[in-house]
Amino acid sequence: MSSSGAGKRVDYGGVAIAAPTTIAYERFSRRPAQWWIGRALREMIECAGLEVRAVDGLSVSSFTLLPDTVVGLTEHFGLTPRWVDQIPMGGASALVALRRAARAVQARDADIIACIGGDTNGPDSFGATVAGFSRFSQDAMYPYGAAGPNANFAMITRAYMQKYGARREDFGAICVAQRENALKTPHAMMKRPLSMEEYLSARLIADPLRLFDCVMPCAGAEGFLVLREETALSLGIPYVRLLSAIERHNAFPEDDIQLRGGWAVDVGDMWSMSGVRPDDIDLFESYDDYPVVCMMQIEDLGFCRKGEAAEFIRSHTLTVNGSFPHNTSGGQLSVGQAGAAGGYLGTVEAIRQLTGQTFGPSVRNARYALVSGFGMINFDRGVCSAAAILGLGRAGG
Repeated sequence: MSSSGAGKRVDYGGVAIAAPTTIAYERFSRRPAQWWIGRALREMIECAGLEVRAVDGLSVSSFTLLPDTVVGLTEHFGLTPRWVDQIPMGGASALVALRRAARAVQARDADIIACIGGDTNGPDSFGATVAGFSRFSQDAMYPYGAAGPNANFAMITRAYMQKYGARREDFGAICVAQRENALKTPHAMMKRPLSMEEYLSARLIADPLRLFDCVMPCAGAEGFLVLREETALSLGIPYVRLLSAIERHNAFPEDDIQLRGGWAVDVGDMWSMSGVRPDDIDLFESYDDYPVVCMMQIEDLGFCRKGEAAEFIRSHTLTVNGSFPHNTSGGQLSVGQAGAAGGYLGTVEAIRQLTGQTFGPSVRNARYALVSGFGMINFDRGVCSAAAILGLGRAGG
């Protein structure tokens, strides 16, 4: 399905993405979000061999940055940018930031844009975020004890299982594979192998969700630079090309409960703009705060038909060296969810894989990656969705 009523999209020719950056996660941190975001900025500047003044664009996503905004950070960090943005879209933030930054460098409104997601996590940070997350949570959920997204995704997961016949073992296959991928990721929070038996017998959180269906909140930061390909070549740094990107908000509002996302509206445009097909994709980095969302993305982005993700998973191996490499760093389910940085994790990992800068095992001869994002849950659905196809531009080494 392609978006209706829209003209032909302008491609992203000439846009490069470089300097994949991760600031090692911590379960709890007394450092503020500003510290985590600043560390990411410093590291990506050093990685690219730049001076601070060369960065003339800054895009930030964070749940714990207040009372600061991206504008306040410019003084903290000694920047004088001509372009700034702040993306409040949770798990879709990185890809929305990427799309906007790409258009800015194409238009030469900026030359080098730093896109960063970062959050702290004090002992009470997650509770405070949940309590004030949205008017939906304040008025319709939190007062009744439905604190956080577990209850929301339990409802979505149950509905998906009932309609499409997915089993807990199918969700478990995602979680077990991602744990295997995470074992060689240095900053992963989860460092012990996970068996299917352990997954199935874990303590109940919100029926049918159990412990390993849920992410662990933590502190951390992720980021990358967006620039023109000519600039990346002049700097001599590894980079990937942006082949296509889509985003959609509040898709299918007529659905009683979310079993599909906005990717399904624009997936045709995404593939046609990229010039590649699903069979060409070497690795898939999906947003994974719960495994049911991974299944929706596998379907809605064209790897199989709607309702067939469980069978797709049964017929593929999802590890780095498997037949369908998926969330190759371990994803949030095993690396952890560092707030808004969780929406950046997959994009940063895809850049690493394509340019040969991985922390752990690499997908062999990877040329194309698909990254997708999903965010801002409002009771029975997440309202933000986005995706991008990346292609190898210049590898490291």
